[in-house]
Amino acid sequence: MKQEAVAKVFIKAESPFSKSIISLPKLSKGEVLVKTSYATICASDLHTFYGRRHSCSHSILGHEIIGVIENIADEGVLDFYGSPLKIGDKITWSVYAHDPESQTSKKGYPQKSEGLYKYGHEQISEKYQLNGGFSSHCHLRKGTSIFKLPAELTGREAAPINCTHATIAGAMRLAGKLEGKNVLINGVGMLGLSASAMAKELGASNVWVQDINSDKTKQAKSFGADEAFTFGANELKEFAKDHGNIDVVIETSGVPEAIEHCIKLLGIGGTIVLVGSVFSQRDLAINAEYLVRNLLTIRGLHNYIPEDLASAITFMEKNHTKYPFNELVGIEYPLDELEEAFETGNKGSYYRVGVKP
Repeated sequence: MKQEAVAKVFIKAESPFSKSIISLPKLSKGEVLVKTSYATICASDLHTFYGRRHSCSHSILGHEIIGVIENIADEGVLDFYGSPLKIGDKITWSVYAHDPESQTSKKGYPQKSEGLYKYGHEQISEKYQLNGGFSSHCHLRKGTSIFKLPAELTGREAAPINCTHATIAGAMRLAGKLEGKNVLINGVGMLGLSASAMAKELGASNVWVQDINSDKTKQAKSFGADEAFTFGANELKEFAKDHGNIDVVIETSGVPEAIEHCIKLLGIGGTIVLVGSVFSQRDLAINAEYLVRNLLTIRGLHNYIPEDLASAITFMEKNHTKYPFNELVGIEYPLDELEEAFETGNKGSYYRVGVKP
């Protein structure tokens, strides 16, 4: 085994990544060294690189990662289900490492636990340098929920599971039982397409989508959507009245105007789950009496719990051939061409850009 890794290090916004040679770490108890086999560029990576959000420097971006175990701490490490991991296992893992004994974790929110460590978002330290996807290796800390991947999933299908699909699995959990309900997906980027397919598989009577981009709404038909609408048009509201009203909204855009619009679309007892509101924005204008009289629920999700990642893997294993998830990664680049990969991703022509180390 080589004793060095190659990484592309983020220095500052819109500056070239620095190619760095990093010594492989000596593993502490509970840790795993992964050889990265595939990564995809998430929207948050693009926001960081282009200065639309703050991130640590120097750091290794990329959190949508899969890989093969190259080394394991001497004491051994168990996967999420309690089975021993071994060298050569193909795995994915939670986007964070957490302390299950922390106060917030015990309350049921491990993704917000004290001392949380997020892959692809942390500053490089002397001990933890290989902490993101855009490198040949990734160093997994104790407290990371690790899952073995089904062999049949391609890298294109598997890499986004621990971000996009796990987040949507969490949104579905918060939305509650979907059987017999009408579900609206607002915004059909990668999150929205995943939500459309997942809602359909969870038994929703109707899955409707809306977006400002009509081409994206058409794409959603391949991912389980029954009807597609252009955002702001009046036909959705009238259509919903004729088909039993909207019971659940999964809101992925994060745009305040869109959220306010969607709340008014909900029927009695409806629920809206916000997953896209992860950037600075104005306060929402919401009438409390309207919420109370219509028995509405607003829920928010940031990241997810490990059980959501488990659900997402199961969903992809069962449905990766039913829906064209493999096609959502429109182009691939080698790690040495990461700047070009980011330029392509920022143009928005593809749902995801793949990176192969």
